[in-house]
Amino acid sequence: MNCRIVDLRHKEVINAKDGARLGFVDDVEVDTCTACLVSIVIYGRLKCFGLLGRCDDIVISWKSIELIGEDTILVNHCCQPKRKKKIRLPFSF
Repeated sequence: MNCRIVDLRHKEVINAKDGARLGFVDDVEVDTCTACLVSIVIYGRLKCFGLLGRCDDIVISWKSIELIGEDTILVNHCCQPKRKKKIRLPFSF
């Protein structure tokens, strides 16, 4: 199966380890010396409709891609556990 970079943008990326939907391919990184695809990039989700910026982008190396199908891309991606922020109360008891 041949696939162009433009076709990758319409494919959904799914983590094979836990089945989580990571999003759609937004960008790719290409090594200009060897003309090889290095990684795919999924932009971070918007915070508060984009008013507060974005979450961190997800960069998946080419070696982590397991399968490229018709509609989806399966990857082995280690998601870092998100830390919960401690809520500080203005008054301590």
